[in-house]
Amino acid sequence: MDCYFHSNVPSVALCTHCGKAICATCRDERGECPSCRLAERIDTRGGRLPGDVGTRGPQGQPFQPNVRPTTAVATAPSETRVLAALGYPFWPLAILALFDPKRDGYIRRQAWQALGFNFGMAAVGFFLHALASIPFLGWSAWPLIPFLLPIMIVADVVYAIKVWHGEDVRIPLISDWIDTRVPL
Repeated sequence: MDCYFHSNVPSVALCTHCGKAICATCRDERGECPSCRLAERIDTRGGRLPGDVGTRGPQGQPFQPNVRPTTAVATAPSETRVLAALGYPFWPLAILALFDPKRDGYIRRQAWQALGFNFGMAAVGFFLHALASIPFLGWSAWPLIPFLLPIMIVADVVYAIKVWHGEDVRIPLISDWIDTRVPL
């Protein structure tokens, strides 16, 4: 039998704690494997890995990482989630999702993102058409215009499916702008 941690190395014993087959290199004095030793060290340190860097902030307070809060998706009813998902391909439904009586933050955020994405893609389309109308300069914009609508449709469908399944959709630039300006 091979060692659980090293392939092609014969095991010499079983871990006294979990029962995995381990080799002489992995076995310690107590007969435990490396994963059991690591789990014990994590438990004694209060859930922190050994050697964690940056666990204390200024003046010794515990460090709080800059993590965006996420709203639990399970609290949003499936009908409202479908409405927010359909707001990506059909932007008027995103406006309807903003008037959700429960004022769920996840649904409102997705509705604002759907509106921002659709209006942003429309702005890119208008910009390309305006650029294409300029003589000599517009020759570079004409080849891009036919690809804009298919890209927008595919992105709308992908984002809608993700929202419908309850995933947190992050659209570049738009999500960051919404996080800073719209209180959810």
